[in-house]
Amino acid sequence: MTTKTSATAPHAVTAADGPQRSLNKKDYQTLSLSALGGTLEFYDFVVYVFFANILGALFFPADMPDWLRQLQTLGIFAAGYLARPIGGIIIAHYGDKLGRKRMFTLSIFLMAVPTLVIGLLPTYASIGIAAPLLLLAMRVLQGAAIGGEMPGAWVFVAEHVPERHYGLAVGTLTSGITGGILLGSLVAVAINTHYSASEINEFAWRIPFILGGVFGLVSVYLRRFLEETPIFKELSARKRVASELPVKTVLREHRPAMLLVALMTWVLSTTVVVVILMTPVFMQKVFHVPPTLSLQANVAATLTLTIGCAVCGWATDRIGTKAVMLIGWGGLAITSYVFYLGLPGTPQSLVWTYALAGFFCGSIALLPITGVRAFPPAVRFTGLSFAYNMAYAVFGGLTPILISVWQQHDVMAPAHYVAAMGVLGFLLGFWPLASKGWQPEAKR
Repeated sequence: MTTKTSATAPHAVTAADGPQRSLNKKDYQTLSLSALGGTLEFYDFVVYVFFANILGALFFPADMPDWLRQLQTLGIFAAGYLARPIGGIIIAHYGDKLGRKRMFTLSIFLMAVPTLVIGLLPTYASIGIAAPLLLLAMRVLQGAAIGGEMPGAWVFVAEHVPERHYGLAVGTLTSGITGGILLGSLVAVAINTHYSASEINEFAWRIPFILGGVFGLVSVYLRRFLEETPIFKELSARKRVASELPVKTVLREHRPAMLLVALMTWVLSTTVVVVILMTPVFMQKVFHVPPTLSLQANVAATLTLTIGCAVCGWATDRIGTKAVMLIGWGGLAITSYVFYLGLPGTPQSLVWTYALAGFFCGSIALLPITGVRAFPPAVRFTGLSFAYNMAYAVFGGLTPILISVWQQHDVMAPAHYVAAMGVLGFLLGFWPLASKGWQPEAKR
């Protein structure tokens, strides 16, 4: 492809309305509907975590040892992660062949329906072994859906917005996606506050899943009003849609981009899994922080994470991707040590330092910012989705195990691991592909 490409933009095919225009009403509509869908999709996926103990008690035999019940419940959760690469590859394949919008809408449909079904499933007491098998099937569908949703959303928004607001748009979208974690946490708090333990076990556990499913279906309807991206329209008009299997092209011609996305995904998965998801339990078990306080601190960190994603995106438009990578990932390495080494501290210092680390966790928005433009438009969806989902399946699955083993020898293992990933992200900032993106032959 010889079309002129900006060094800083994701657009290898220039939109008709120009890369330097301001955001208009249609851009805001696209961004808001995409972010809302991403929030609901991630909420649907993670809400399982907050009710895992209850699901284990309801979907497995009562006489089963508690440890085995918990292991199988978490195993079903992990099955969702294993399904991500498969779903991501399939959805991305057709996204590069048939269009971004169709697959973008399909992914949230595939998330909403299983979530709603989980909320309506009969338990083990009613249908026996069929209950956990149905739960497993729904988790697999959820995993396949989110494997396509996140890369699809990033590509969809990146190809819609003007170049000058690219970082802000992608960062804001990522902020919406991470907001799903915050929403899941707040709903879990509300359920546990307003219902007794017996009421939750009896019926209230279903409420978060039913709400997520219903709102997800509403989001499916709203996405009907989105338009196909200008870049895909132009590729289609010029007959430049990938003629062979997109994944084949990616594996043959874009290995550096795959490596960049995989390494960035390693940093992202560590940040989300360790700092946001594992740390509350870590604080409770190692430093005996009260559950209520650890949850409050986690909510603060998740909130600043959501804000940090948007700020990170805005900053890349102002001072460049390289500078933000150095500041963001370097800041994470420093603030993670400040937080972990200061535990348990006082309630005020715990919340403040956790929130500060959470803000620099917002640097995860750098993954889609760098990853989208690392591939040419014809195979962009497939390239990003394949590299991201394969790497997340590996690193997202291995990280909790590695941390658990490491902690047996060093209680500060989470601090060292997160800081090491911060250093890795910092070093990736010096890679020209990360800051400039894919360049056509004429520009190389």
